[in-house]
Amino acid sequence: MGKKIKEIQDLPGIGTQAAEKLILAGYKTVESIGVASPAELIEVAGLGEVTAKKAIGAAREALDMGFESADKIAERRKLVGKITTGSKELDTMIGGGIETGSITEIYGKYASGKTQVCFQTAVTVQLPVEKGGLGGGCLWIDAENSFRPERITSIAKAMKLKPEDVLKNIMVARAYNSDHQTLLSEKASDVVKEKNIKLVIVDSLTSQFRSEFLGRGQLSDRQQKLNRHMRHLMKLAEMSNVAVLVTNQVMQNPGILFGDPTTPIGGEIVAHNSKTRLYLRKSKEDKRVAKLVDSPSLPDGEAIFRVTEDGLVDV
Repeated sequence: MGKKIKEIQDLPGIGTQAAEKLILAGYKTVESIGVASPAELIEVAGLGEVTAKKAIGAAREALDMGFESADKIAERRKLVGKITTGSKELDTMIGGGIETGSITEIYGKYASGKTQVCFQTAVTVQLPVEKGGLGGGCLWIDAENSFRPERITSIAKAMKLKPEDVLKNIMVARAYNSDHQTLLSEKASDVVKEKNIKLVIVDSLTSQFRSEFLGRGQLSDRQQKLNRHMRHLMKLAEMSNVAVLVTNQVMQNPGILFGDPTTPIGGEIVAHNSKTRLYLRKSKEDKRVAKLVDSPSLPDGEAIFRVTEDGLVDV
């Protein structure tokens, strides 16, 4: 009988040096190897293609990563948590709030309210479950220098919470380029465990990639790096059962002659990796309109809310 696989060092072809490189890159468990691709392990640990495939195969076999009955999946779905947005109408449209275990994408034009939803949920995630939170902290990857502690303070005060306690439960990292942003997403799993993080925010997902990769000649490279970034975020959401909320920039598509030409950046890669997609647009005064564009279990719909000094509220 073969050796029981418990640690990544037990996998075939993974020596001490390779294990150290994998752990440094965030592949610390047999499960993380099992859901990886050979290309990832080749890149981060310098493994040969055959060795990488053998290690992944052994990890999947040890974890019994095959088919399972749908009732087991339904049972796991009961563990999914929801974070209130502060607006009951918006919560109802998205099935009760921002969901754990998957990526929620919010896109829209400048000042459409994307970052405001992030500020709100960074506070509400800290509420107890019975009040619409998850009793946990927030990790914020700031790619646009948009995080403002003053905004957190005003929302916390409106909710009768101590601002200093709320701010201590929000871990912020400024991403200075696309490589740094990707690295932060890879290292996030450590912080999630240490700080009881229940919500990971990336604001904004595509701004660094958009500014660094210019022209059609670099589009393929940009999409490959963006795909890797999204894969890390998706694995983080699924394996740690945290909510991942990303904001996205938009562009005007000249090919759309009728209707709204506003199109999110990132194309199919962002669309396929995001389980729930919300399109925000500004309305009169402080009102915002949220449209549910895509969800695996909910119908399309619209919700109207207000952005006030106290946070997101119903109209």
